[in-house]
Amino acid sequence: MAGRMTALELVELALDDGSFRGWDRPLGPVADADVAAARERTGLDEAVITGEGLLHGRRVAVVACEFGFLAGSIGVAAAERLVSAVERATAERLPLLAAPASGGTRMQEGTVAFLQMVKISAAVTRHKAAGLPYLVYLRDPTLGGVLASWGSLGHVTAAEPGAMIGFLGPRVYRSLYGEAFPEGVQVAENLYRHGLVDAVLPPQALAGIADRALRILLAPPGEPPRDEGPSREPLPDVPAWESITRSRRADRPGVRQLLRYAASDVLPLNGTGAGEQDPGLYLALARFGGVSCVLLGQDRRSQTDVGPMGPAALRAARRGFRLAHELNLPLVTVIDTPGAALSPEAEEGGLAGEIARCLSELVTLEAPTLSILLGQGCGGGALALVPCDRVLVAQHGWLSPLPPEGASAIVHRDVDHAPELAAAQGVRSADLVADGIADRIVAEHPDAADEPEAFCRRVGRELERELAAMLPRHRPELLAERLRRYRALGTTRDRTRAAG
Repeated sequence: MAGRMTALELVELALDDGSFRGWDRPLGPVADADVAAARERTGLDEAVITGEGLLHGRRVAVVACEFGFLAGSIGVAAAERLVSAVERATAERLPLLAAPASGGTRMQEGTVAFLQMVKISAAVTRHKAAGLPYLVYLRDPTLGGVLASWGSLGHVTAAEPGAMIGFLGPRVYRSLYGEAFPEGVQVAENLYRHGLVDAVLPPQALAGIADRALRILLAPPGEPPRDEGPSREPLPDVPAWESITRSRRADRPGVRQLLRYAASDVLPLNGTGAGEQDPGLYLALARFGGVSCVLLGQDRRSQTDVGPMGPAALRAARRGFRLAHELNLPLVTVIDTPGAALSPEAEEGGLAGEIARCLSELVTLEAPTLSILLGQGCGGGALALVPCDRVLVAQHGWLSPLPPEGASAIVHRDVDHAPELAAAQGVRSADLVADGIADRIVAEHPDAADEPEAFCRRVGRELERELAAMLPRHRPELLAERLRRYRALGTTRDRTRAAG
């Protein structure tokens, strides 16, 4: 890429003016002529620089590759410098910003250099296990073992526009197979389309996105809302079928409107990080008032415009689970789906297994969890995001094994009995609370679609209040209560449901 920034130029661009302080101890003389020439050419003694500085006033650690030094390749000395910096960042409880630009392992140093990626990965993993943010900016090019280790472990990963990013270098591919690697595959924008990076942005925007991420991830919990507390207003007894009909309105607000009106900070993430993207699942770091969280929500707009959500959406949800655990943040799930994809592709993609894994991981997640049934809650795709510590439901939200029409077709061999069956199944918000599935109803006046901003702000206040109440709780205690809750579900049911 023409006009490539040096590592030091990028670091000084990202950090506050004059704040960078290097951590690198000078390395001694070397016999290797190539290394000596690289030192002379770049003015650096290795392919990695490390240090700390201020990013919008916040102290952060940085590690960056200098591609001009033997193509940014990582040998033993570079790896040792990198690992020492990661360990220091962990010890001093600093968030870490990594900016690789490398051809990969230093071939001249052989297998020992190759194995350095193990200790780098271990150091980054320990940093993340300490609950500290690890942000990655992939520069042009990032290849080989660097991408296959510390370049692919970020909580949030951005990439430079047009950057070549891949595992196999194009020169190696041509030598091995006698033809050029297909164009457009190992390009930042293509990685974004496949859910491998969260954003593609120029170096000038790096400080802004890093600051937004750290604002959410490191902000201390604020005070809970100082209003009249949870609403206790009496709600009208609305028939189940009326709620279902209202929930299907095209203009009903969804997860994007909820974030727009109710969240104070939002940083969208993209895909599974493992080569898949499904627009039916929206994943973000967000902050409601004084409380930060990982939020994942079923996007009603995308499911309408693009198609039903498939197994990749649930794999992206599981990425959200991992982020909540690693970052020690509460998790919010927003349920709003007419049902997961019913197709050969979904079957072959393991939809049922992904539902099972979501249920298993969510119900045992060691983080505070909160779900909101915002609208339609149909089938296993909805169920996968339900089992949380607290479950809220919009007044016209609902939850059922199938669309009522599908249930009617099974029981009555027609769809005409859908309203009757919906009432009998207990799908509406009042029934969910009565059965212990949901904890509280968020009112609509009379319909969220008629008051989208007010409704979303009401939901946001309830989310903030619930999260603030859970944050001080001891994590093992929360998990034990959650497991008891779902173990007991249905065992004490002794009421006769109204026809609704």
